Amino acid sequence: MRILVIDAQGGGLGKQIIQALRSKHENLEIIAVGTNSIATSNMLKAGAKVAATGENAVVVNCQTADVIIGPIGILLVNSLYGEISAKMAEAVSLSRAKRILIPFLHDDNIIVGVNDYSLKYLIDQAVAEVEKII
Repeated sequence: MRILVIDAQGGGLGKQIIQALRSKHENLEIIAVGTNSIATSNMLKAGAKVAATGENAVVVNCQTADVIIGPIGILLVNSLYGEISAKMAEAVSLSRAKRILIPFLHDDNIIVGVNDYSLKYLIDQAVAEVEKII
């Protein structure tokens, strides 16, 4: 099973997701893709098996992922302070993978009905969803 973690900016969310997954499942195939090299580096240090950076890395890895995990902004063009391109959002949207999206928004998007949970709680919920799949 190929788990693709996508994150932007400093990769802090992706790093915490990878650490949480690794603490429960040492042998998962986790691929980290950052929209920039800092995000990628931090996710790699957290325990991703492999990592890549940029738009093409998102597009290519979405094609082979079984599960994609990241902030909900990976579906929204120009979100995460402009780091998500149209090609990236399209690749995530069209992937055959299960998408586990964390409602962690930086921009002017509001998702009605989503409570203001702590980041730890949201990551725990995302890991629980991965465990249901694997």
